Amino acid sequence: MKCFLFAPELSIKLCLQTQPLGVMADGGSWFAALAFGVSLLKCLFISAYHSTDFEVHRNWLALTHSLPVSRWYHENTSEWTLDYPPLFAWFEFGLSHVAQHFDRNMLVVENLNYASASTVLFQRLSVIFTDLVFIYAARECCRCVQEQKGSRDILNQPAFVLAVLLLWNFGLLIVDHIHFQYNGFLFGFLLLSVAKHLQERIISGALLFSILLNLKHIYLYVAPAYGIYLLRSYCFTQDNKDGSVRWSSFSLLRLLTLGAIVASVCALSFGPFIAMGQLPQVLSRLFPFKRGLCHAYWAPNIWALYNVLDKSLAMLGVRLKLLEEAELPRASMTGGLVQEFQHSVLPSVSPSITLVCTLLSILPAVASIWWRPCGARGFLRCLLLCALGSFMFGWHVHEKAILIAILPLSILAVESREDAGIFLVLTTTGHYSLFPLLFTPAELPIKVVLMLIFTIYSFTALRKLHSGQGSLLHPLELVYLLGLVAVAIVCEILFPLSPWKQRLPFLPLLITSVYCSVGVCYSFLRLYVSLLRQREKLKQL
Repeated sequence: MKCFLFAPELSIKLCLQTQPLGVMADGGSWFAALAFGVSLLKCLFISAYHSTDFEVHRNWLALTHSLPVSRWYHENTSEWTLDYPPLFAWFEFGLSHVAQHFDRNMLVVENLNYASASTVLFQRLSVIFTDLVFIYAARECCRCVQEQKGSRDILNQPAFVLAVLLLWNFGLLIVDHIHFQYNGFLFGFLLLSVAKHLQERIISGALLFSILLNLKHIYLYVAPAYGIYLLRSYCFTQDNKDGSVRWSSFSLLRLLTLGAIVASVCALSFGPFIAMGQLPQVLSRLFPFKRGLCHAYWAPNIWALYNVLDKSLAMLGVRLKLLEEAELPRASMTGGLVQEFQHSVLPSVSPSITLVCTLLSILPAVASIWWRPCGARGFLRCLLLCALGSFMFGWHVHEKAILIAILPLSILAVESREDAGIFLVLTTTGHYSLFPLLFTPAELPIKVVLMLIFTIYSFTALRKLHSGQGSLLHPLELVYLLGLVAVAIVCEILFPLSPWKQRLPFLPLLITSVYCSVGVCYSFLRLYVSLLRQREKLKQL
């Protein structure tokens, strides 16, 4: 057990002693060992702390099992109303039929905050079991990366490193198996869709993404990358000699095929609710714009920096007697609450403004795959920029959404030294930004040890993989990442012991969010720089 928990590659070395390289090269034995090891680790977290998301999903199990379909999106006995697309509701409905064999009381809508031992066991095991989709998707992604020629050490092969980076991803482990959610199941569809595009199985990739959108609408973040890429590289069948689109090669049949795929999945998902005239009610649950610009814990994005700037200007204005403190809006934005608020000095931000900012941030990326498509890997880079652009400028962004960029970036990180450097900055910063999700003292050693193991492995494995090509990080990048250690000591150790804990309870969250925002913004800009460099290289060819 210890070898799986503290050194995932240690168990692989034991396999290598008894298995010839040829058996390992096809990914069978070592991949199974990695998947089995991380599954055992997940089982250790069954009795760990869980967040309110545990009750959210228990409530969804109950209402989909106990109520007619017509009431699913109207039920509000619990404050945690159903706000995922219908296909995920059907997923919960299916799980509920297994849950009844564990404890039928969990399926009673009125049993709020019900968490019997059998309920906890079922919900934890349901996440572990549905992670099989993610494991299969990781396996397909590993098939898409090129092996290093001349190296017989499987531990230094891109496929092995990618498998560890995906299966043992720190963020996914704590968000799903401690905090509690079904992100592994959902990311399985995303990575499998990406893998199918890398394998040039475009129809399969489009179908999987359509299913994913109907499971969780947060993946609309990356929909522009899919839409433009499929239109440009599938519906237009030929390019001109200079790489531009040949308009005469447009295939209406291919466009209709894609449309039929999307329409079919949406019909299966939303059809019953459209037939009952409940589409407006469903959409109001999916897009609750009254929740405010920022989540309870600010995601590390541009709006966190904007909020701090506004607060700083307000404090400066009061000190210089340019503003009257009594006339300023209440500082609810620093209270950790999910609600609308008004900025004090800077203009307040509306949902329409965030939409415009988001579209402008991703426009160069989607334009690049239209004018100069670079195949499936160009699409993957565009997907990453769309994910980060939406994370940076979106409305009411959840901190967990950073994983939408981190996980796919793992694929590019094992293939490119420059992308590996970006990956290390984004992953270390993004993963640390998830620390506030686990705020109980018992989980502090777990999250620290798991993040250290994953981070150390990422640095050492990628450095070996790209050895001889220069340093992965610039000195200033290293200094910034080391600053996270100081932030962690202040927020996790010193602040809880200080008298400020009662007066300024939101301060550690603010520090974490603002410091991590710098790293996320920097990674976003570096990805754009790498995109521009790639285009310059194409022009020179």
